[in-house]
Amino acid sequence: MMQETNIIVSEVDFVRLMAIQPSPPLRAELERAIVIPVESIQTNIVTMNARVHYRDEKTGLDREVQIVFPDEADIALGKISILAPVGAALIGLSVGQAIDWDFPDGTERRLTVIAVDQSGNTSPAGADRRH
Repeated sequence: MMQETNIIVSEVDFVRLMAIQPSPPLRAELERAIVIPVESIQTNIVTMNARVHYRDEKTGLDREVQIVFPDEADIALGKISILAPVGAALIGLSVGQAIDWDFPDGTERRLTVIAVDQSGNTSPAGADRRH
């Protein structure tokens, strides 16, 4: 079961994500997404390269990860591929939003975004931001 509210994705992220042939669930979310100019993305939205603090409501565990393209993924550094279930679930959500997402082990998990940090974002979406 996916979320009922649409995710928000920058034009730049949308084009790059569709080009990497996303999984059917991620593709479905992207096709429903509200695609806006990169300069209009608010700092509380999970974008590519943003650091995301989220809670897995099923386990109660909090984690912080950075959502990256597959060739940049490095679990040891907390860099999670957009094609991984967690990355696919979190992209486009804003602080306070939650999503129910099916994981490969057959479980459904509810992930809630607690905070988004764009300071490490080197893509155009984060380059012009000042906190």
